[in-house]
Amino acid sequence: MELKDYLHKTFPGLSLKPSLYVQWDTGVHIEFAKGLYQLNIDDKLNPIYFEKVYNQALSLFHLLFGEEDEIFLVTNVYHHKDWKWKQSKVYRRYVKNKHLTYDVKKQMLPYLFIDEDEGDGYVTSQFNVRCRKSDINYSLLLKATCHEDFPIQPKLGKAKDTYYPDVFFVNATQDLIFFIYDDRGCEVVASHKDTLQSITKWGAEEGIEVDYKE
Repeated sequence: MELKDYLHKTFPGLSLKPSLYVQWDTGVHIEFAKGLYQLNIDDKLNPIYFEKVYNQALSLFHLLFGEEDEIFLVTNVYHHKDWKWKQSKVYRRYVKNKHLTYDVKKQMLPYLFIDEDEGDGYVTSQFNVRCRKSDINYSLLLKATCHEDFPIQPKLGKAKDTYYPDVFFVNATQDLIFFIYDDRGCEVVASHKDTLQSITKWGAEEGIEVDYKE
């Protein structure tokens, strides 16, 4: 099944863009490294904060994605309509199975931030590839999603992007979507509430507050 068909069947009406939690009735919001701050008092990056963010993001990813789960790895690149990007280059740094770089599919979509002034003349290139957990360097990719606002490697995107690219991990086996919007936290939406029950226990064990949508 293609990504478009899967989303239409499992998450009808949902658009893969930030604020999944707002769009879908069954979801949670999680704040990373609560109580810590990105900068120290000397305005330098706080390594303790970022290490906490990485560990919580990775721990949650392991909870939500099993080794045999089928995954759609999806990336939205927001750019001017005249800019081109080859599918094979999108995930080159983040896949272990290099054959997957040639299986990446691309769909051109309207600019997803239509309320923004600079939206005129811009589009969204949405790339996706079907894979399993072992096929991707998810630890590196998770870090890159957390580095949107900071000069830390690894990074996603290029200077021509109007926004930092968004990465969505779609678990087609568990019917859930995991999205880290930046270092501050993430959203998880699912087709059924029971799918999210494990997050409650995980949050209690990790000392993390999990906000469920009422």
